[in-house]
Amino acid sequence: MTSGRADRPGRVWTAVSGEGPGPKVILIHGSLDRSAGLLRLARRLDLDRRVVRYDRRGYGRSRHLGGPFDLRAHLGDLSSLLDGAPTVLFGHSFGGALALAAAIDLGPTIAGVAVYEPPMIWEPWWPRANQDQSPPEDVAEAFMRRLIGDQRWDRLGAATRRARRSEGPALVAELESLGREWRWDLGAVRCPVLVIRGALAREHHQRAADEIIASCRDANLVVVEGAGHFGPNTHPDLVAAAIGGFAPLSAAQ
Repeated sequence: MTSGRADRPGRVWTAVSGEGPGPKVILIHGSLDRSAGLLRLARRLDLDRRVVRYDRRGYGRSRHLGGPFDLRAHLGDLSSLLDGAPTVLFGHSFGGALALAAAIDLGPTIAGVAVYEPPMIWEPWWPRANQDQSPPEDVAEAFMRRLIGDQRWDRLGAATRRARRSEGPALVAELESLGREWRWDLGAVRCPVLVIRGALAREHHQRAADEIIASCRDANLVVVEGAGHFGPNTHPDLVAAAIGGFAPLSAAQ
């Protein structure tokens, strides 16, 4: 059974499902996404553990929360979901970078971090997006068109297209913050790290996975066959199996 809530003003919307022993898992979605994008994965993980999804500020049912949309604000929202018990974080794309920052910033409550193709846009080798001064709504549309293609974008309903475009300010601000304000040393991540990427990952995501493996003290790689950047949605069984076998979770079974 899943329950969703935003029970206090200023708090992000959350959905909690499952129960069982061991660390709970918090799922963190990427840019221009929302917790629903990780629903398939959550349904495979919550059979024997508690799983928390949430809409990050500026997106979905947390769209009403205004800025700032920087790393510190997102870390504050994530911190509010911790209850002092050991927690494993899973982050997709931007959510993965946020999870790694949390592993350093939020202390020993974080029992482990699993990431799926997080960006490393602070690195000089990361490809640079268009640097024009387009309105954030247009940047969001261009971002979505790159991700899903023009045909899929054009088939989306008008309300969905408007919603995605309205999330442009959050997208632009958080990515600028990630590139400008990343000050964390991945060597300071003390918990186990699971790096997951698709077999069809683009070259820069492959390099990012290798860089994280090389930088963290205790990190392992899983490659999901047949998957691209949206593996948590398109291949949820394989991604869930990788997470379920992750040391901080498997040891609790």
